[in-house]
Amino acid sequence: MLKRWLYSTSHKDIGLMYLCFGFFAGLIGTSLSMFIRLELAMPGRGLLDGNGQLYNVIITAHALIMLLWMVTPALFGGFGNWLVPILIGAPDVAFPRLNNISFWLLINSFVLLLLSTLVEQGAGTGWTAYPPLSVQHSGASVDLAILALHINGLSSILGSINLLVTIFGMRTVGMGLNQLPLFVWAIAFTSFLIILAFPVLAAALVMLLTDRNLNTAYFSESGDPVLYQHIFWFFGHPEVYILVLPAFGIISHVISFYSQKPIFGFLGMVCALGAISILGFIVWAHHMFTVGLDLDTIAYFTSATMIIAVPTGMKIFSWLATIYGGRTWFTTPMMFAIGFLSLFTAGGVTGVVLANAGVDMLVHDTYYVVAHFHYVLSMGAVFGIFAGLYFWLGLMTGLSYNEGRGILHFWTLFIGVNLTFFPMHMLGLGGMPRRMYDYADCFIGWNSLASYGSMVSFFSLLLLAAPINLMSTNNVPSYKITLASTLEWLLPATPAHHTYSTLPVLRTTR
Repeated sequence: MLKRWLYSTSHKDIGLMYLCFGFFAGLIGTSLSMFIRLELAMPGRGLLDGNGQLYNVIITAHALIMLLWMVTPALFGGFGNWLVPILIGAPDVAFPRLNNISFWLLINSFVLLLLSTLVEQGAGTGWTAYPPLSVQHSGASVDLAILALHINGLSSILGSINLLVTIFGMRTVGMGLNQLPLFVWAIAFTSFLIILAFPVLAAALVMLLTDRNLNTAYFSESGDPVLYQHIFWFFGHPEVYILVLPAFGIISHVISFYSQKPIFGFLGMVCALGAISILGFIVWAHHMFTVGLDLDTIAYFTSATMIIAVPTGMKIFSWLATIYGGRTWFTTPMMFAIGFLSLFTAGGVTGVVLANAGVDMLVHDTYYVVAHFHYVLSMGAVFGIFAGLYFWLGLMTGLSYNEGRGILHFWTLFIGVNLTFFPMHMLGLGGMPRRMYDYADCFIGWNSLASYGSMVSFFSLLLLAAPINLMSTNNVPSYKITLASTLEWLLPATPAHHTYSTLPVLRTTR
């Protein structure tokens, strides 16, 4: 099996390899987050014995692994590779061997990143790698992390080109763009974002590398460290949508299927995806309100950031309208989809709060910001992964899952992540700075609650394998998705076929 996967060019094999790798990387990243929360459970010299450099290394590795080696490979590489050719009626992706090397480049980049945490004192720059700290950081650890990011970006760009050519050049006969499923649209827009954003990151990293090793002065010495922030966040903000757009596509399919009706406002949903992709590139400096921008620039980025909430709100209300007008079937994938809606909306609301420069200057670099982006990613993108995993499990593996245990997994994770990240809003409003391994005694209560919540979340991961039944879908009870009904819903159809009468019949007998 290992030899087959090593040389395989099948989009299904490579999609499963991406998903397995994303799960493995997610376990490592989540374990690192547990070290963070155990250190912060009480003030003073805790688990890490007051070693601030080690704490920063853990923070850096956790963030990079979860963003670039867990969420992106699972959502974009895993579900994208597995589902896109099926959804558009193509036999495989356009460049199967390129698909294979994209995956193995990702593996190599991950090894380099792990090595960067072990070389000398590790890379303790934070995931943003701001100069002058990243320039003056001693040892080869930061250089290894930069190389890992370069190779990861190359892997993502090659995968994006592959999927774009597949979508626009290998659709089945007679399938127009207005007939593409929403997940395919989401992958297409994500591919554009990757191709446009990752080269910008590569440019910033090359300049950082030369500052460190060749005595150039782009960001250090006589250079401008704020220039690095502009370049980095021109990549960094679209990266947020690179992570979450595929989850939007998955949630659209799950909600449509379990509401037993087509998604409300299909064209509006596609236009919203496009608007989010475009606006995502022109709001980058809302991460930089405290660097001394002039008032007109601050006014522009505040306004543009609030405007991006409009297409996002369109998607939320379209999903709610789909649920409202349908005969909703509350299974595990649907519960994760509804959890996604509620938590992503909460994260979006705090994003609008942070878009206001006056408020952002008060809570910048506090735990309020940490709570905001974890509600969007840890509870948005990750809930999208689980919704897709349960929804397409039968199609991808031929296995079923136990509904009761799946619901238990959902509620355990839902409660755990809210206990972990909701208290961080209070910590941030109270003024607790992020990336600090110690804190004032007045923050003990909320930090202890957040640490207890992280343990519940970690326990929920142990429940992930419990719902899966090692049996064929032919033996699945009638209230579970069958492979045939899933395939019927996935295969391309003309708009005339997308009527209520031709949706897969959901058997609800217990």
